[in-house]
Amino acid sequence: MNIKEGSLGAPTRHPIDWENPNFLNEELIDDELRRVFDICHGCRRCFNLCESFPKLFDLIDESKTGELDSVSSDSFKDVVDACTLCDMCFLTKCPYVPPHEFNIDFPHLMLRYRALERGKNNHNKIDDQLTKTDRNGKFFSKFSNLTNWSTKTTNKITRPIMELFLKIDKEAELPKFYNKTLMDKISKKENKVQIIDAKQKVAIFPTCFVNYNNPELGLSAKRILDKLNIENKFVYDGCCGMPQLEGGNIKSVTNKAIQTSRKLKKLIADGYTIITLVPSCSLMFKFEWPLLVPKNDDVKLLSLNTKDICEFLVDQFKDDNSRKLLNPVQEDNNVSLHISCHSRAQNIGQKATELLKLVPGLNLDVIERCSGHGGSWGIKKDNFDMALKVGKPVARKAIQNENKVLISECPLAGAHIKQGMDKIKKNEVKVLSHPLEIIEMSINI
Repeated sequence: MNIKEGSLGAPTRHPIDWENPNFLNEELIDDELRRVFDICHGCRRCFNLCESFPKLFDLIDESKTGELDSVSSDSFKDVVDACTLCDMCFLTKCPYVPPHEFNIDFPHLMLRYRALERGKNNHNKIDDQLTKTDRNGKFFSKFSNLTNWSTKTTNKITRPIMELFLKIDKEAELPKFYNKTLMDKISKKENKVQIIDAKQKVAIFPTCFVNYNNPELGLSAKRILDKLNIENKFVYDGCCGMPQLEGGNIKSVTNKAIQTSRKLKKLIADGYTIITLVPSCSLMFKFEWPLLVPKNDDVKLLSLNTKDICEFLVDQFKDDNSRKLLNPVQEDNNVSLHISCHSRAQNIGQKATELLKLVPGLNLDVIERCSGHGGSWGIKKDNFDMALKVGKPVARKAIQNENKVLISECPLAGAHIKQGMDKIKKNEVKVLSHPLEIIEMSINI
């Protein structure tokens, strides 16, 4: 067989064969880990992406032989635990992903290992509780004032307790909760706008984060779509399952994919495009769900009819009449924009960049690198310092830009980057939760 040094073909992902009995075969998983890790050891192109690879290379370099053969399989768990499933190694760095003969998919191999650990009941039970975003969101929203008081990093009473029992680092910024969720607010009459002769119809999947932790972002999306004369409605039946996927709970995610896609297919049949407000959910709908249930027609249909909000709006503002709605922002027109990993993983280009460049007079500096947050990974006591280290190049670049405003497509990443910036140099940068905030300012809604 003639093996190429590297592949020039576009990365191609294979379905996750999680129902195959061999998927959770411990011996086969160890064999595959060793095969992949040995290739990684000989390449090392990805050493600066995340902590998984330095951990792996240190294990090898510090072993008796300096090769993988003298590394114990028991040590592999540290490598797996450091992976955030951001997909950047697969999509941007690795020359040996399919269609190359080596057939490496590092993130999905880490997922397979985590699924094995879950099957052996070795997974972290506390982490499982953190992934129950809808249960937690419904509960903490009822006591939002008390919750938000207790989660402040300045709270010297509750944060040490949370660190002790929940293993959440006491310095990690946590999202706020609101007394009324987005879906509560959307149901009010004042948020209903009659659209006459609508250009298009969209159904907005707000995501668990927007519903419980940032309802204003959902309302911003609605106001923008109303202004563009686009008929819109909100549909939400629970989290997309990204937190569960990160924990190896494949069965739960699969059930969610089947359930939600079955509900949304009726809207698609009625001519609605499905819009998500957070890139992680777009990625799940478009790519992860179809890889988990590749033969499900409803999931395929949803994948083909889902767009990220920035991706959708770029197309809308290509229309000359729509573009005329955009005006210079009155202040804070020097902006640093962070492109999230899960946006990059969708392979759609920098849609947030394209969108904000349509705003007249906006000075934009784009940062395309991992923030280090990695969902719930970055807030954990064992990971927080490393999360700041991974995101340090982003924080350093944002400081160098000297812009007044910082935005990330990932609402959690922005606050994390700001923390990283403050560790380097205290600053007064204003953090916006999403590019939509700039668009709304520009339209002067």
